[in-house]
Amino acid sequence: MEYENRFRQAQRPKYDCLLFDLDDTLYPLSTGFHKVCTQNIRDYMVEKLGIDKSKIDELSNLLYRNYGTTMAGLRGIGYDFDYDDYHSFIHGRLPYENLKPDPVLRNLLLSLPYRKLIFTNADKIHAVKALRRLGLEDCFEGIICFETLNPINKNIVSYDEDNIEFIGSSKTNHIVTRNGASRSQIFDIIGHFAQPNPCVDLPKTPIICKPSQNAIEFALKIAHLNPQRTLFFEDSVRNIQAGKRVGLHTVLVGTSQKVKGADYALENIHNLKQAVPELWEGDIKSEIDYPTKLAMETFVTA
Repeated sequence: MEYENRFRQAQRPKYDCLLFDLDDTLYPLSTGFHKVCTQNIRDYMVEKLGIDKSKIDELSNLLYRNYGTTMAGLRGIGYDFDYDDYHSFIHGRLPYENLKPDPVLRNLLLSLPYRKLIFTNADKIHAVKALRRLGLEDCFEGIICFETLNPINKNIVSYDEDNIEFIGSSKTNHIVTRNGASRSQIFDIIGHFAQPNPCVDLPKTPIICKPSQNAIEFALKIAHLNPQRTLFFEDSVRNIQAGKRVGLHTVLVGTSQKVKGADYALENIHNLKQAVPELWEGDIKSEIDYPTKLAMETFVTA
């Protein structure tokens, strides 16, 4: 018995950190955010960038499929715009009133004795607002967001905690770019894929985002995470598969059907304890102490 007790105390948990996507992962698709966000992106392309409305559907699909996000694709093919203005337009019109406090998820998260981080392609303002509406703002150590992966001056980026948004921080970070791009500078991606055998490569985007493996590796370096000891929660199959390629353990959220690259699959994040019971196994003692709820004027910043 004494030996068993010593063994149990010495046993190390399988994971050091739980890394969570935010949108459509910590809340369900039924909120309507995804649909509204998609429409806002298309409206931005027409109203702000002057793109022909008849091309929006095809263009959006090509950009998303080839660049990871429509925003990254727009920058890749030559459109230049203020990042803060883009995020304000896309997220500022979301129906945040549809997000309600989730005490069930809150209790689940607080019962997990591991580091917990948010990893999202969204901007910091949206991430903070969504977490507050869900009542989860004090459940995470910090947020890795758009500004974290795309800092103002990439020449001075260091892979340390100074580049992660820790809850309670008061720094601010704004990205300002040139506005506008002449039509001659825009790469015709629709025409490119209309060719039987495109003979030129797609231009690269300056934006770092999931599902790029570079983005995931960057996030891991910033947060000092070992992928082999990190459990990654995502609603996107391609993000899950990218995470698996860099060595993460993975949980697909939104369906109970496992796909290639997913170690676990959850219909809903509330099913976490039933689907991944090992997270609660053993007498793991946590020394993690996150700040109390954020005051409304406090921002999580990059």
